[in-house]
Amino acid sequence: MKCGVHIPNVGAFGSARVIAELAKVAEDAGWDGAFVWDHVVRREGDVDVVDPWVALTAAAVATERVQLGPLVTPLPRRRPWNVAKAAVSLDQLSRGRFVFGVGVGTPRGPEFPSFGEQPDLRIRGDMLDEGLEIVRGVWSGQPVHFHGAHYSIDGVRFLPRPVRAAGIPIWAATESIRGRPVRRAAGLDGIVPIDVEPADVPQLIDDVGRDRVERGVFDIVCVSQDDNAERWEAVGATWWLRELDWDRPVADAVAVVGRGPLG
Repeated sequence: MKCGVHIPNVGAFGSARVIAELAKVAEDAGWDGAFVWDHVVRREGDVDVVDPWVALTAAAVATERVQLGPLVTPLPRRRPWNVAKAAVSLDQLSRGRFVFGVGVGTPRGPEFPSFGEQPDLRIRGDMLDEGLEIVRGVWSGQPVHFHGAHYSIDGVRFLPRPVRAAGIPIWAATESIRGRPVRRAAGLDGIVPIDVEPADVPQLIDDVGRDRVERGVFDIVCVSQDDNAERWEAVGATWWLRELDWDRPVADAVAVVGRGPLG
């Protein structure tokens, strides 16, 4: 099992410099990845928020080994071709260390209603599916022809391609252990269950296995605020991410990360 840190992009962590420094601490301490929240505002009120893609750029420059990515980007509130290009740019900059985490976006808080974004979860799911098809098309290096209910591209070719021939790994988030989000993730490269307990993971793995067509590397990415990585490994997780508390001082996070994944 690989281990990473899950870094807020808000509050005391709402700085590209702070996130880059934490990613470097993580690399030096033996972690395998450093992943960043993707929020534009917080329901708790007015706090600093840094753009996750700028922060990941800084982290890519500051590190050489750890895998990096947004966890997760709500693709329905972004233009998928712009996100796909940004992902390739980060993949090139990091020499193939980028992982793309996606989701429909949380229904809690102001990030959709305050901006007039699509409130309906099912429609956002449709937008995510269309967006993922476009993202993969952009990464193919071939002209993209797509005309869906929500997005349209007419024969545009995007270069360069990702560093890896297989493309950038995509992890999809889910707040349930069955249903459409799980089926979607089964067609990608990994799943990020939100707010699940270790006891839920075996059922999730079974459901993914039933829906998965391609047989290759598939990641089960579990996130928690405790340091008990072993309980996630015991139930089949391939990644465990230590989530950092966004309303605690950065110094506390540095201490946690600096101890390393087995500290």
